[in-house]
Amino acid sequence: MEKSFIALVEQSIKKNWDLDALTDYKGVTLQYKDVARKIEKIHIILEESGVKPGDKIAVCGRNMSHWGVTFLSVVTYGAIIVPILHEFKADQVHNIVNHSEAKLLFVGDVVWEALDESAMPNLEGIMLMNDFSILISRSEKLTYAREHLNELFGRKFPKNFRKEHINYYKDSADELLVLNYTSGTTSFSKGVMLPSRALWSNVEFGKEKLGKILKPGDSVVSMLPMAHMYGLAFEFLYEFCSGCHVYFLTRMPSPKIILQAFAEVKPKIVIAVPLIIEKIIKKNVLPKLETPTMKFLLKVPLVSDKIKATVREQVMNAFGGNFYEVIVGGAAFNQEVEAFLRSINFPYTVGYGMTECAPIISYEDWDKFKAGSCGKAAPRMEVQILSRDPQNIPGEIVTRGDNVMLGYYKNQEATDEVIDADGWLHTGDLGVIDEEGNITIKGRSKNMLLGPSGQNIYPEEIEDKLNNLPYVNESIIIQALDGKLAALIYPDFDDAFAHGLTEKGVEEAMEANRVALNATLPAYEQIARVKIYHEEFEKTPKKSIKRFLYQEAR
Repeated sequence: MEKSFIALVEQSIKKNWDLDALTDYKGVTLQYKDVARKIEKIHIILEESGVKPGDKIAVCGRNMSHWGVTFLSVVTYGAIIVPILHEFKADQVHNIVNHSEAKLLFVGDVVWEALDESAMPNLEGIMLMNDFSILISRSEKLTYAREHLNELFGRKFPKNFRKEHINYYKDSADELLVLNYTSGTTSFSKGVMLPSRALWSNVEFGKEKLGKILKPGDSVVSMLPMAHMYGLAFEFLYEFCSGCHVYFLTRMPSPKIILQAFAEVKPKIVIAVPLIIEKIIKKNVLPKLETPTMKFLLKVPLVSDKIKATVREQVMNAFGGNFYEVIVGGAAFNQEVEAFLRSINFPYTVGYGMTECAPIISYEDWDKFKAGSCGKAAPRMEVQILSRDPQNIPGEIVTRGDNVMLGYYKNQEATDEVIDADGWLHTGDLGVIDEEGNITIKGRSKNMLLGPSGQNIYPEEIEDKLNNLPYVNESIIIQALDGKLAALIYPDFDDAFAHGLTEKGVEEAMEANRVALNATLPAYEQIARVKIYHEEFEKTPKKSIKRFLYQEAR
């Protein structure tokens, strides 16, 4: 079987030509044929500008139809797309553009306001995604191509543009298509190299598991950032390759906007991170069940069944009332909320993945899903637990198969650390696996934390910045039980006192540091509070802090 992702895109466009494809919620709708026409126009711009297959092109902006068009245009041309999280700060975007050696950058208007083109000297041009106009051109060829685009398009397709004209780049299974950065800081960032087979396998997984449910013409809502593999693969690529209609929430997806969109769009499937589900349930459902009368009625067997059925209907309606299941992934699920969903027999399931697998590792349909787990190994993927008793003693989760990345861009050392000689990817997560193959995650063996929408947070990166601020000797960033980040700081008291600070002054200085640090961090990495330690943190013989000793500070 040909493991070509681009072939899936081409087949879907031809097959679903007259169907609605992409809509900016409360805005314009593009049909599959409109997307195809825009792809051809961007191909002309790329070709005329001298972009070659294998060149890198970056994209950074909020979710929108033209983000999707940009992605599809770049990969079907044979170039490599570099999606950048729009939440990253300007210097992080500059870092990734430079490290990836991108030739062009497509940006959204909000992102563009913060960027500095002089910090990205190797770019040949920057284009605004909203209307594909040129913001910066350092190439006469690019300027000419954009100014004469309609004329060039008319010359290429003199009669009119039809699906027979579509003939995209022929990719091979191991060819690099997507370069996705796990974080924005140069010293820590890893560019994950995802080949065609990984995207193909994730889309095929969607078709195999949900093909009976999701049909051409069905609708879904895209609310997770498309620069994150979870949102990209399962709110856009799989749906687009299945002839579905994707609605992009182009603004910040607050619970209010999400509920409104669900009510209007009535999606056939809901892809979400726990935070979104938890907010909707805590805000719209649980308060109604917390009244004394309700608590009493829920204890009466026959009545409680009726109440649960009513509550289930309410929760189903909150998500549009037309969906097969809610797939949750990207971060750990709140146990109270999961227990509640279980009690009303709500159709949800929890998957598990990582950027390095584009992203899926395991999944199970909601009706077979084991509570507390994250499903079984996905098709074309193997999973093992490195433990002498994998069913009872947690060990590291390792996986291999078609979804696994080629490695980290320009970083063989980091690649060799996670992919062993037998092709197993070491996830850094700890888990157990039962007889049926259900995987349950028991914790992380690495230091990485998970942000509210499943973003990767590397505490060392934040500590690195914090340790450079006034009177900070050393620090540890931890995640509190409420999910917020806290900074544990051992100040340089000698230096502070030498500068005339009192104990209270040191506290004020650390609070000022917290505010200054937050100004340099994306929203999901904000530090909520500071705790001061009066002696230095305990170290290992290698002089690294024994982090596990300080988790009680949560």
